Amino acid sequence: MPDGKPDMRGAWNNPTTSGSQNIEDYPGDGFLNPARTLIVDPPDGKIPYQPRWATKKQENLQQYIDPFGTCYPPGVPRHVYSPRGHHILQSPGVFAIVSEATHVYRIIPTDGSPHIGNDIRLYMGDSRGRWEGSTLVVDTTNLTDRTWLDIVGDFHSDALHVVERFTLLDADTIFYETTLVDANVFTRPWTMAFPLVRMEKGHEVMEEACFEGDHDIPHLLGAFKIYLGLHSPR
Repeated sequence: MPDGKPDMRGAWNNPTTSGSQNIEDYPGDGFLNPARTLIVDPPDGKIPYQPRWATKKQENLQQYIDPFGTCYPPGVPRHVYSPRGHHILQSPGVFAIVSEATHVYRIIPTDGSPHIGNDIRLYMGDSRGRWEGSTLVVDTTNLTDRTWLDIVGDFHSDALHVVERFTLLDADTIFYETTLVDANVFTRPWTMAFPLVRMEKGHEVMEEACFEGDHDIPHLLGAFKIYLGLHSPR
């Protein structure tokens, strides 16, 4: 790039899209495919939930429908390991990710500008980037608690703080690492990591209408309820 930063522009995807189904190890069943954990710390590959939340994930799965499955934005960091591709746009002072899934995009200033006010909560949060050598470090705050980390109900509070690291290893590979901190839900910070691989030359991010105009949605929802956050009514 003209400013001397690594050039990550182009179309990227990850070979671990099953992570959007379950970010922990999963043997698979009639609905979900087998999945390997994306979690590299703790070493057991498990989310370190506080004991008081021991049953919350299962309650989510039994009572609510995945917000991303009904076309709400996936949140951060699920955005990066969600299915389909991403297009990275980059210029001095800004780094942007445009995704095919649910038309999600992130505009990440890298100009040193501060986060927005703490009383604002957004599905994709508020991201600010900075360069540490050849690695882009993205700090995301202001997240709502109305998103899940995967389809099986893994969750967080609106205190979630996400730090992502994008490192260009070679022309076709970005190493992605993300650490999640949420003192309301987790016993300690924990980390996921996986590669992003460059897609074929000329790949374009397509428009995805999600469930737009689909009159079967009420039937698909059935007895499930919309998830309204960590303390959703039962």
